[in-house]
Amino acid sequence: MTLDAAPKMHSPRREELLERGYAYVLERGISDLSLRPLAAAIDSSPRVLLFLFGSKEGLLGALLDRARLDEVELLDRVRAAPGEGDLPAVAAELWHWLASDRHRGLLTLWVESYARSLVERSGPWGEFAARTVEDWLELLAGAQPRRRRRSAQGAAERTLVLAILRGAMLDLLATRDRRRTTAAVGYALDRLGERKLV
Repeated sequence: MTLDAAPKMHSPRREELLERGYAYVLERGISDLSLRPLAAAIDSSPRVLLFLFGSKEGLLGALLDRARLDEVELLDRVRAAPGEGDLPAVAAELWHWLASDRHRGLLTLWVESYARSLVERSGPWGEFAARTVEDWLELLAGAQPRRRRRSAQGAAERTLVLAILRGAMLDLLATRDRRRTTAAVGYALDRLGERKLV
């Protein structure tokens, strides 16, 4: 996701503006980002942003990388918890995180970036969608027994879990109906635990 053209310089000011910019896009979105309003909102200027990030595309790439850090932090936390062989339990933990109001901005940004990545395969969006699918499938594979994760059925099972979580997440973002979506996820994971879904 990182743009090769983006400058490699790292400075306290760059990191400060990146964090401010990240807060800005969590609230306002990223696909139609304009440098002038962003710069004004984070006490900078378009010229400074271009100097620090190389280009608008470099800034977008840095913001997407910053968003991915939050996603990877979640995945690492879940990966570190005991749960090998208990895919439904790991999926339930993931859903608990996805359903939290604290993460609504990040998830909305993720959906926006995911959709943009499907139609723009170059530039800062790059392979965002494909890479995030790989990240989550890798995590879910780690929650399966070793023999099962190597099987076609195991691959189908974790793909199904990912579809359940993402479908429910999109529903929750659209409707804010946590009770219904959580019940649906719980129902699906219960069936998965009984091996009735696959």
